[in-house]
Amino acid sequence: MNIENIEAFVYVIHFNSFNKAADALFLSQPSVTARIQSLERELNTLLFEREGRNFSITEKGKQFLPYAQQILQTYKKGKQQLLNLSAAPNELRIGSTVSVSNYVIPDILPIIKKKYRNLQIKLTTAPTEVILEKLLNKEIDIGFVRNVTHPYIDCTGFYEDPIRLFVHQGHPFVEKEQITIEDVSREALVFFECGSLDWMKIHRLFATLNHPPNIDYHIDNLETAKKLVAKGMGISFLPELCARKEVKEGVLVPIHVPALGGLSLRTNLISLKDSSMDFSPLCVDALKQII
Repeated sequence: MNIENIEAFVYVIHFNSFNKAADALFLSQPSVTARIQSLERELNTLLFEREGRNFSITEKGKQFLPYAQQILQTYKKGKQQLLNLSAAPNELRIGSTVSVSNYVIPDILPIIKKKYRNLQIKLTTAPTEVILEKLLNKEIDIGFVRNVTHPYIDCTGFYEDPIRLFVHQGHPFVEKEQITIEDVSREALVFFECGSLDWMKIHRLFATLNHPPNIDYHIDNLETAKKLVAKGMGISFLPELCARKEVKEGVLVPIHVPALGGLSLRTNLISLKDSSMDFSPLCVDALKQII
């Protein structure tokens, strides 16, 4: 059975499009169609029902899909084994979002370096979209990003960073037992905006009130937001990890707000599916030592 035919089948389903699958595989649309037809002949069954330009997966196709995905994964593992993954790496190129570069990378790199003393490390800080592009172009080996999907990459959850409300040491909230969104809305807010879905959920919490929140500052930089809160200029919702140092020093105080629920910023670790060296376990092990 041709592995490329199976790959085409999985990609068409992933993108729900022959054209998009062709783009991802760097093939023409007729080439993808030919691979699917070849696979159907091998299996002696139809995998897709076709009506003009529209198509749908058949029941037989649905039954075959998990096996096709497993075949591709097994092939990848076998390829990695032949490339001798046990050899010590000599270079690690990391792509990372700003928050991970500032608050995670400085802690995990010494742990990685301790294990591989001759390892040269290069860090590139950029938005998620740029990191994904660099990974696909093989300019970096791994990336720490927000949520992203692509058939060429493996994406695993790396770290869940809870969003907490932070105030300065002398703020009245420190002594108050129960804090509501109504209470928060009446305080001067330093609103850190990073564009993720979880931050939009915070906006929606305020939307349930009869009056808008008192946002004095819209800030796109975590360090600036923290310093404004520390100076008593307002209170702020921030990722817990970024304020770890200030909390330890007593400069900032985390406040429990039940309405926040389990809001968090998720960082994912991405790598190429066909990578000859998998650094993901190394980074995960390093993270476990610091949290």
